[in-house]
Amino acid sequence: MSLDAEYVLPLRWSDDAVLAELVAYLTRLREFIDVTVVDGSEPERFSAHARAFPPGVRHLPAEPWPGHNGKVAGVMTGLRSARHDRVVLADDDVRYDEGALRAVVGMLDAGDLVRPQNVFDPAPWHARWDTGRSLLNRALGHDYPGTLAVRRSLVLAAGGYDGDVLFENLELIRTVQVARGRVIAADRIGVVRRPPEVGHFLRQRVRQAYDDFAQPARLAAELAVLPLALASLRRPGRLLAGVLAVVALAEVGRRRAGGRRLFPATAALWAPAWLAERAVCVWLAVGARLRGGVRYSDGRLRRAATPLRTLRRASSRRRFVPNVR
Repeated sequence: MSLDAEYVLPLRWSDDAVLAELVAYLTRLREFIDVTVVDGSEPERFSAHARAFPPGVRHLPAEPWPGHNGKVAGVMTGLRSARHDRVVLADDDVRYDEGALRAVVGMLDAGDLVRPQNVFDPAPWHARWDTGRSLLNRALGHDYPGTLAVRRSLVLAAGGYDGDVLFENLELIRTVQVARGRVIAADRIGVVRRPPEVGHFLRQRVRQAYDDFAQPARLAAELAVLPLALASLRRPGRLLAGVLAVVALAEVGRRRAGGRRLFPATAALWAPAWLAERAVCVWLAVGARLRGGVRYSDGRLRRAATPLRTLRRASSRRRFVPNVR
């Protein structure tokens, strides 16, 4: 039975190395949901994708949208052209199975945005490394996946969301909150995510750290980790206690909301390595901020996401203010 929902995939590729695998995924997906791919790739690659995608998968070019984040333009194109009110937004590395897709779409009957839990599969070393981040996020709140399900009507009524930010998923979540939509954290629903190539993973380290400018308390805590670790070098016992505390906190995240079903027993052991990386990269992100923002595409993005208070003020004046400073 087909779902009364739309699957929107914003895409912008410069390399088609995994095109065959994506085509196989979309072929399975179209059996139970309408699929729209919004493709911002160069014309030659766009044409190759049009030839490769299976019948029944709608393939559209990205329409212009204010701001420099091309993914936001793709998402907004997909939302405006969607044939259903319930829409699943997913990055090109996300792989839903039918059960997870039906569960996430079903939750939109009670909410306006659903954020499930991404789980890497397969899990090479760098995917396990990054899983430490997910577990710490779960312990302290909720993780930020590469897929969200939203009510199209609410996002469009809010005027869309800002396209001049780096952390676009958080921007969308905050936009829904300001529009008085209900956000559901579906931490028990695991959705597969394919890990990136190692080179891409390494290039993303500072950019992901830059996201923390959208969460000042978290930013301050992460900036403190490196000075505290350096001060503890002459006291190995204190340093070891800190490492064990991080592992324990990650294990809390693994056990939360059915996480033991999603993450292996050794997952929490990778959390100290991830935190050590973030303790360095967050200072590099500060340097990027001083230079005008983090590199994105052919320019720089200064803002990670718009503060909630700024969105609320903008909402009280008018529905949407692109490029809020």
